[in-house]
Amino acid sequence: MTLSNIARPIKVQREHLTGTPNMLDSLRDFAKSVPGKILGVFLLIGVAGFGINNVILNFGSNTIARVGGEEITAQEFQRAYNSQINQIANQTGRMPTSQEAINMGLPTLVIQRLSQDAALTDLANQFDLGVSDEQLAEMLRNDPSFAGTLGNFDSQRFEQVLQSSGLTESEYFGLQASAARREQLARALFSDITVPDAAAQILARYVGDQRVVDYFVVDRQSVLPPPEPTDAELQAYLAEHQEEFRTPATRTVQVVSLSPEVIAETIEVSEADIEAEYERSRESRTEPERRTVEQIVLDSEDQAETVRQAAESGQPWDELVAEIGLTPSAVGTRARDQFVDESFAEAAFALEEGGYTVIPGVGGQRAIHVSDVIEGGEVSLEDASDEIADQLALQRARDQYIDVLDQVEESRAAFEPLSDIAAEYNLPMTEIDVSASGTELSGISTIPQEQYPRIANEIFAAERDRLSPSITLGANRNVFFELQAINEPADQSLEDVRAEVTKAYRDQQYEEAIDERVAAIEQRLANGASLSELAIEFNLFAETSQPFTRQGLGGTPIDAQVADAVFAGGADHYGVATSGSGQDVVFQVTNTIAAEDGPGEQLEQAFSEDLRLDVLASFVTGVREAAGLSINQQALQQVIGADSGAQ
Repeated sequence: MTLSNIARPIKVQREHLTGTPNMLDSLRDFAKSVPGKILGVFLLIGVAGFGINNVILNFGSNTIARVGGEEITAQEFQRAYNSQINQIANQTGRMPTSQEAINMGLPTLVIQRLSQDAALTDLANQFDLGVSDEQLAEMLRNDPSFAGTLGNFDSQRFEQVLQSSGLTESEYFGLQASAARREQLARALFSDITVPDAAAQILARYVGDQRVVDYFVVDRQSVLPPPEPTDAELQAYLAEHQEEFRTPATRTVQVVSLSPEVIAETIEVSEADIEAEYERSRESRTEPERRTVEQIVLDSEDQAETVRQAAESGQPWDELVAEIGLTPSAVGTRARDQFVDESFAEAAFALEEGGYTVIPGVGGQRAIHVSDVIEGGEVSLEDASDEIADQLALQRARDQYIDVLDQVEESRAAFEPLSDIAAEYNLPMTEIDVSASGTELSGISTIPQEQYPRIANEIFAAERDRLSPSITLGANRNVFFELQAINEPADQSLEDVRAEVTKAYRDQQYEEAIDERVAAIEQRLANGASLSELAIEFNLFAETSQPFTRQGLGGTPIDAQVADAVFAGGADHYGVATSGSGQDVVFQVTNTIAAEDGPGEQLEQAFSEDLRLDVLASFVTGVREAAGLSINQQALQQVIGADSGAQ
């Protein structure tokens, strides 16, 4: 199945994707039968024994693991592993090293997830479940990840997402087909699971119970400001917290990025070559007519009729927009074939400049306006000159790339300095201090941002006076670097970080004063003082809350964290809780309100779905154990960059 199939019905081309409703009904009936339930019990036995230390020798070099008849390829594992590492990097602000990823158990986590999917896919294949190409096409068309400006499927967006994910079309559709088979199996077996009545009532009470409290906040405004710190106090604080103020570890490196685009910058194209290429390709160098279009989604038929009448009377668009009180949104300047919606394109290109009309749409009627018409035609040599020069230079650079790469590698192997190599081949070289995050590499425009962490890891793994191998970023993109200096974290003097130390010291003084005030209030509450009395004594403003659930009360300091503390007790409960924003909230419960209604259909459905997912997770683990999981440790270690056994 290819992208060209999406616009039309597709013939089923894969015999193994032919699961039928009768088959699913039979599978569901089997799951409800006594033998089916017995099978389920046996499948769930032995879950705790899972591990990934089993090694067999009959793997292909591209296989990381095998579950039953399903293989987990190196590409699948690499893709999932990189995704997991990127999630960690987004959370921590830096890319973990290979050893840190192993220490965190990421290889085990990824193997567990992929092996569960593989086990369920293997079982689905045994039942001959599947999904037709028509269904796959419909799933693709409805996937919001691939929607364009107008909300419809956009083939260019689809290709961009696949490229960034490292997937081909066939790989994408294969993954979608496997996911659909797994979903069919799960729904056939577990879709009838619902929440028991007793659990539903407990859920209703947990979600719907409410509390009313008297409360006040103890913050910086509640205590006296601390005195200005002396130099001696700041110096002592810095000495005690020097780790927080040290300079970060960096590596000074010389970096050369090599790609056809970089080489093209060094190639000069003569005017004669440009003119010759222009004459050769002249007929193809035409610009299509383009229209600049904006649109307004209309809320009612009355608005649509107003627009139609205004168009017929020749009322200017700006006057109409002001009259109906709606703001247009820009669609952009496009040629006709760049519009995904053919009816939209037809209407836009039927209008004159300044014209507008009403057209139907999926989300309702729309008014579209053509604000500018850019005529098409043959592109002149003057206008095409820069583009032709760039194209010819890039074409020649691609032809030269392998030769230049080989020559640079040979020079590196001969231990020539990277600066000399860059000068010899007229390649730009940058000397830069790189931290563990690699963000400093943003100064080299030819290095993609998503590669910063990876390159930084390689740089930090390098050693002085040892040749560092090139970093391959793709089929035609390499990065070379030469380590110049290792800059370890260094202590800084008070004068270097006076402002930062002063702020940190005063923050600590405030926190200590607030903690002291809170401790005194807690002691008074324990001795029987009322919250209103304490508010007067400490010159604080006490408030009575509206009833709230465990979600907290919006617009107040009582967020979910404070609400958790409030719900930890009953009618006489009191205490101090710290909100998510760091405020200390002193509270005293004044009323408890029990939920009278059930959890509601939507919540009960969500709880049932969670229950089904829990049962499914246990079932999948049992299926995986029954199918057997074997790991190609050598291939796994190569992918994760481990020197010794992975977890």
